[in-house]
Amino acid sequence: QVQLVESGGGLVQAGGSLRLSCAATGRILSIPTMAWYRQTPGKQRELVASITSGGATNYADSVKGRFTIVRDNDKNTVYLQMNSLKPEDTAVYYCNADRIVTIFRTSFDSWGRGTQVTVSS
Repeated sequence: QVQLVESGGGLVQAGGSLRLSCAATGRILSIPTMAWYRQTPGKQRELVASITSGGATNYADSVKGRFTIVRDNDKNTVYLQMNSLKPEDTAVYYCNADRIVTIFRTSFDSWGRGTQVTVSS
């Protein structure tokens, strides 16, 4: 089976930085798009950033210029470098893969368990 495992969340002061990691495990052949979403209580889960296997990126307006998404295709890992963090960035951050192709099957819309990011004022 394929799993997405996030790490790197924690507590940081406003203006600080964190780097989130998400590793896809399994006999993976390809993942066309990987992304980070976030969700707070009472709010819809929202896209933070996405990146294709070719390196094309997309960011939410609220994080442009502050967050950077990168991936290592050989390691099937995506990272989210978060700089100049604000209290409003506080949320559970989830890793997502639109499609995970393995030697056994193709999985669609896969999610990690989430990692908490808390930014204090």
